[in-house]
Amino acid sequence: MAYNLPKHKQLILFDGVCNLCNSSVQYVIKHDKNNRFMFTALQSEVGQQIIKDFNINTSKIDSILLYSPSKKIAYKSTAALKIALQLGFPRNLMAVFLIIPAFIRNQIYDFVAKNRYKWYGKRDECMMPTSDLKDKFI
Repeated sequence: MAYNLPKHKQLILFDGVCNLCNSSVQYVIKHDKNNRFMFTALQSEVGQQIIKDFNINTSKIDSILLYSPSKKIAYKSTAALKIALQLGFPRNLMAVFLIIPAFIRNQIYDFVAKNRYKWYGKRDECMMPTSDLKDKFI
């Protein structure tokens, strides 16, 4: 259940056809100065395997997951805030919102996730990483 992920990395699973999600991945890549993250689309073979292994209900969670080598998975706003925490100042200040209970944070997160295609659009297929970014994707 290692998914070809180096032990010192975390894996961000994202909706590969969502324009907002793809923009977010590009943002994380740009600001991941310590090279902590790797990426895969939820629609990929690895993404589908993680969904199966963790018994994730994709009708309730369909946008972002953060998988850690300790075999833990974070969902929705918790995943987003844990990612921000590792992106350095000032982005890491967003982690202060972790003190807000997840059920409250996730109401806002779910509202954006529900409307992301309408507001930001959708691709016909998953993003293909450029040759210089291929090593960041599984």
